[in-house]
Amino acid sequence: MKGALLASATALTVAMSSAYAADIKPAVVYDQAGKFDKSFNEGVYNGITQYTEDTGIKIRESEPKNEAQVEQNLRRLAKRGYSPIVAVGFTMTSAVQKVAQDFPDVHFTIIDSVVELDNVQSIVFKEHQGSFLVGALAAMASETDTVGFIGGMDIPLIRKFGCGYEQGVKYVTPNATVIQNMTGSTGAAFNDPTKGSELAKSQFSQGADVVFAAAGGTGIGVYQAAKDEGKLAIGVDSNQNHVQPGTMLTSMVKRVDAAAYKVFEEAQNDTWQPGIEVLGLADGGVDWALDEHNQALISDEMKASMADIKAKIISGEISVHDYMSDSSCQY
Repeated sequence: MKGALLASATALTVAMSSAYAADIKPAVVYDQAGKFDKSFNEGVYNGITQYTEDTGIKIRESEPKNEAQVEQNLRRLAKRGYSPIVAVGFTMTSAVQKVAQDFPDVHFTIIDSVVELDNVQSIVFKEHQGSFLVGALAAMASETDTVGFIGGMDIPLIRKFGCGYEQGVKYVTPNATVIQNMTGSTGAAFNDPTKGSELAKSQFSQGADVVFAAAGGTGIGVYQAAKDEGKLAIGVDSNQNHVQPGTMLTSMVKRVDAAAYKVFEEAQNDTWQPGIEVLGLADGGVDWALDEHNQALISDEMKASMADIKAKIISGEISVHDYMSDSSCQY
């Protein structure tokens, strides 16, 4: 695995794994989209799979089918002595808050939300920075100066993606049009490919020729619609360039794989700590994806421009507004 977050992983040895294996009993609880959603959950799955391959330590996996099962599964794992327990996604915030209070000796890590308890580690990301990058790239690739954004559940976190994306688009093309739609108001909005396809086709009919989907499994419908219409799409969370090669302009990669790996590595080395960790461009927490599946779509000039924009965000020369701190999206 690559990236700054996993640099320390190369120093692990089999001897260390054996020494600490008896001390940890790790587990992960995915959200309702399931571990093979080709997006957020699957990124976590890839991280823990790599961790098991590297260390030989198996991780108990749980896939609740509904909201009630989330708390039940967390509680069951805690009772059985699993620790740390990784909860995947903001929808688990309330459940982690309740269960962690009842099991103060168990370590919990929640990804994409914040729970302020002495036995909870919260990992969040600077999605606005990564979204700015792919927005800039969308503007470079667009021939119509009209691009789209399709979010999943209409919540501030997803608005954060859309706001960052629009800032990136308008950094490159100030007069560009950005069409934004949300899929729904419940968690089901992250697993509705049919609705994603409908929204994408509507945006294409309004002139959009690049669409960024921050919508979990719903994005699969967006990408298929883009392929069918001969347009471009941008993936999210995991590198989704392979989903529709030639159609995927890029993916806004959120390194949930590295974050999950790091949680278990810290537990194994007895360095796990509660508190809030915020990961952005500077520490490899977010980025844009370039690989064999999309390299034909990215010119040398585009690569150079993206490298320049990325460096300016990291240095602070470009300040990307965070919707979560102020819901007036500024450009």
